[in-house]
Amino acid sequence: MNKKQWYESLFENYGQKYDNENFTQGTIGECDFIETELKFDKSQKVLDVGCGTGRHSIELTKRGYSVTGIDLSETQLQKAKEKADRNNLTIDFQQQDARKLTFNNEFDIAIMLCEGGFPLMETDEMNFEILKNVTKSLNEHGKFIFTTLNGLFPLYHSVEEFCSSATEEGNATYRSNTFDLMTFRDYNVTEFEDDFGNKKVLECNERYYIPCEITWLLKSLGYKKIEIFGAKLGEFSRNDKLTTEDFEMLVIAEK
Repeated sequence: MNKKQWYESLFENYGQKYDNENFTQGTIGECDFIETELKFDKSQKVLDVGCGTGRHSIELTKRGYSVTGIDLSETQLQKAKEKADRNNLTIDFQQQDARKLTFNNEFDIAIMLCEGGFPLMETDEMNFEILKNVTKSLNEHGKFIFTTLNGLFPLYHSVEEFCSSATEEGNATYRSNTFDLMTFRDYNVTEFEDDFGNKKVLECNERYYIPCEITWLLKSLGYKKIEIFGAKLGEFSRNDKLTTEDFEMLVIAEK
C-alpha cells in the first residue's frame, strides 16, 4: 500500500479542530465576495474543490445556490455532511481526487479556497492536473476563483514567523521552514492535535507560485481573462492589489 502523503494524514480526523483554526474564520465575508462574482444569480451551479468541512458549500447553499463539494478526505467530508444535516441542507458532497475529477462542462463557477488541494501536491505536474480537471468541469463561459500561496511573500518575509504570528492557542504550529528558491517550495514540520487528542508531527511541503506563473498556467488552459489580487482572510476584494505583504493571492479566471 502506498505511503500516505502529508496532506492525507493532516486531514484525517481533523474536522473539528480544522474548523477552529484561525485561517477558517473568514467564511461569511468570502461567500459575500463569491456572491458578487456570481452576480447573485441563484441558477448558477457551483463546484467547491477541496471543500473540507464544507464551510463555503454550506454557507452558499444557505443563500440558495446549488453546490457540489468534493474533497479527498473522508473524515472532512463526514464532518461536512453532519454540519449540512444539522442545518437541514441537502448538499452533494463527494469523495473525489481533484486530479481526476469526473465532471465535464457541468458548472458555472468553481471555487478552490484556502489551498483546497492546489498547491499541496508533491509535484508541479500534479498541481497542474488539478487546474486542468477543474477547468474541464466548467462550462464554456465558466469562472474559476481560487486562492493560493503568494510566491512573492517568502522572498521578503519568514513564513515561519508569519505562521506563528497568526496562530492561536490550540492551533496547528509550523516550524523548521526551509524555502527552496529553485523550486519555490516551503518545507516545514507541522505539529497539531487531531479530534481524538492524538498529537501528530508531519513533514510537509507546499508550492508557492508567483503571479506570472499562475497567469501562464491558466492561459495554457484557455482562460481569456485572468486577474490576481491580494487575498485578505474573510475580506476578498478586487480593490486589493497584490503585494509582497500578501501571504495568499486571489485568482479570478474566466473562460
